[in-house]
Amino acid sequence: EDGEPTGIKLPYIITICEDTMQVLAIRRNYDPEDWLKRKINYFTHYKFLPGFGFYGVGLIHAIGGLTRAATAALRQLIDAGTLANLPGGFKLRTLRVASDDEPIQPGEWRDVDAAGDSIRDALYPIPYKEPSQTLFALLGFVVDAGRRFAAITDMKVGDNNEQLAMGTVMALLEQGSRVMSAIHKRMHAAQRKEFKILSRLIRDHLAEDGYPYQVAGEDALIKMDDFGNEVNVIPVSDPNIFSSTQRMLIAQAQMEAAQAQPDLYNLDEVHRRYLEALGAKDVESVLRARPQNTEIPIDPAQENVNALDQMELRAFEGQDHEAHVMAHLTFGASPMMQAMPAVAVILQKHILDHVRIQSEEEAKLTFEGMGREVDPDSPEFASVVAHLVAQNMMQLRELSQQISGEGEGPDPLVALKEAEIQQRAERDQAKQQLDEQKLQVDAHDKAERIRVAEERIRAQEAMTDRRIQAARDRDILKAVTPPGR
Repeated sequence: EDGEPTGIKLPYIITICEDTMQVLAIRRNYDPEDWLKRKINYFTHYKFLPGFGFYGVGLIHAIGGLTRAATAALRQLIDAGTLANLPGGFKLRTLRVASDDEPIQPGEWRDVDAAGDSIRDALYPIPYKEPSQTLFALLGFVVDAGRRFAAITDMKVGDNNEQLAMGTVMALLEQGSRVMSAIHKRMHAAQRKEFKILSRLIRDHLAEDGYPYQVAGEDALIKMDDFGNEVNVIPVSDPNIFSSTQRMLIAQAQMEAAQAQPDLYNLDEVHRRYLEALGAKDVESVLRARPQNTEIPIDPAQENVNALDQMELRAFEGQDHEAHVMAHLTFGASPMMQAMPAVAVILQKHILDHVRIQSEEEAKLTFEGMGREVDPDSPEFASVVAHLVAQNMMQLRELSQQISGEGEGPDPLVALKEAEIQQRAERDQAKQQLDEQKLQVDAHDKAERIRVAEERIRAQEAMTDRRIQAARDRDILKAVTPPGR
């Protein structure tokens, strides 16, 4: 700096003869056009895990000790079991066994010449122990420690309830793959560095006339400018997604959210990503092509067609708003639209959008005609727009009544109501007449019953009088007749 050394070391590559310790070459290891004089890297270190020094630590370095311990424990358990099943020992020389070079078969009894009184006294087995339970527990501990370190423990995701929340599944997956996720991110960063080295090599050593290559349907050419300092070549992988399972869970969560609120999502894109996460081939041929909404003004007939497909419509400035509104109102008044309320809502929203834009354009023309500056955020402009919206809404109502035929001749609903009232009055009158006739019949029946009852009473009285008179006559006759006659 200012012609004086700064003391900052610059990157150079020095080649030294190992035998004579003589310096053979000194090469600059930075770009002379780089004012920072940064070191040029030629190698990329793909680290499994960061180490204590320059080099990283691989999987074998990390769990190699656990692997050796587990292997030694397993071999000791196998040896102990083998020796326990096939024991050896000592026997007296005087003990003679026929065919002692052949193993005894199961169920076989072999002759033995023993000088002593008991064969047991002539044999002494070495006391081999059964496989140690402590060693077996140590083996399990070492294996489990290796699993936890390598983050390959069994996740109980499949054993849970099928209605388990997607966030819980993602948390379990990330909990079990935390180490592998960090490794994947380091691989992503290392690959980014390697792509940067390759890009620099292509930029520095590519031919001036470029490098031709063939793609489907045409010939292409790359140049040195395609790999300039302003161009970054980066890997397309996502460092936050470390497995296809996580990618599938994310796609499934998007699918569930889209099905819950389809108005907020692009369903075509959601289904496309879901199929790509599944690994499906030729996704475009699987999905049914749907017309996409355009961001340019279109005619009202096409807007009506898009409304039938339940696509969102958009109004633009400068359109003939009255013609669009007339076309949409005429289409909305058709009998077919009565059975399609969702389409009617889309058209109604689009018509109101035309009214809003038309009112804003009229307000701007009003302000410009008065020679005033148009400020869309000012309260005065908003007030003018509100009044124009009210006027346009009144005109829209009158236009809608003219198209639908409201106000011409008697209202069919009123006529239907009057006919219903008249029918109800006629039914009430007929019911009243029927009730009066019923009352007359009841009165006649009652009078008849009274007359019959009175005649019955008179007949009973006459009969009683005759009985009394007959009894009286018998008494008189008995009184005037002498006894014995």
